[in-house]
Amino acid sequence: MPKKGANISLSSYDDIFETDESRADNQLERVQKIPISELKPFQNHPFKVVDDEAMLRTTESIAQFGVLTPLMARPLEEGGYEIISGHRRVHAAEAVRDMTDDEAVVLMVDSNLQRENILPSERAFAYKMKMEAMKRQGERTDLQEGGTSCQVGTKFRTDEIIAESLNESARNIQRYIRLTNLIPELLDMLDQKLISFNPAVELSYLTPDEQKNLLEAMDYTQAAPSLSQAQRLKKLSQEGGCALEDMCEILGEVKKGDLERVAFKSEQLRKYFPKSYSPKQMQDTIIKLLEQWQKKRQRGMEL
Repeated sequence: MPKKGANISLSSYDDIFETDESRADNQLERVQKIPISELKPFQNHPFKVVDDEAMLRTTESIAQFGVLTPLMARPLEEGGYEIISGHRRVHAAEAVRDMTDDEAVVLMVDSNLQRENILPSERAFAYKMKMEAMKRQGERTDLQEGGTSCQVGTKFRTDEIIAESLNESARNIQRYIRLTNLIPELLDMLDQKLISFNPAVELSYLTPDEQKNLLEAMDYTQAAPSLSQAQRLKKLSQEGGCALEDMCEILGEVKKGDLERVAFKSEQLRKYFPKSYSPKQMQDTIIKLLEQWQKKRQRGMEL
């Protein structure tokens, strides 16, 4: 694996001539290996070298395979070489270094968190991976203040470090990590915005079996839990268990703001539609039928 100060392949010109034969040979481009420390950026280079996702991929490629495409450079009178092309490859090669698995995890997470669109589930598992990696680093290097190895102290200190680096609160970091306790189906619903973030955090305290029952209750009532309902489900679970009947009763309640809402249970409507119809197709058909009914009523009133 290339390291800082390691050799790097490049194409260059050499202006030291000894014979006519060597002069002709040296005027040809050739590949040679020189230390990265001898490479200097092109003066007033107008193109920025950014640590973005593409740079991360380049760095990972160089770490695995080395620099496959040589750089273009020219020798300088004062010594060293000026880069003509390949500034990004040099920057990536400088970033490649021997690192532990935990250091690699932290670097990978930090690089990917720069993306614009990150799903809640992606952020949750990214925070968890970074938290666990930094906790292990803390246990080895006395990361926490005071040099203690207390597990609680390490967790708290790591939360604060992650929060500060991401401009988040430690509380929010912990809430995202809680989401990793959700079963995949509920995580998908969160990513699709079928469940809100705050209720999802509360639902993460349910056991996996209770979460599976919750999916059934949601299908039965055709409703997603509000924050207050999710908190009640969590309390029931912690007090001894939350049964499917409890979930259906809680989710079947009329929520604040839905007092004028007309709701139908799935089995009430299924008998009127083909089995292949999705809920969206059923909804669209109902709307069309209501529109036709309304037009008939209007014509009847005009007679």
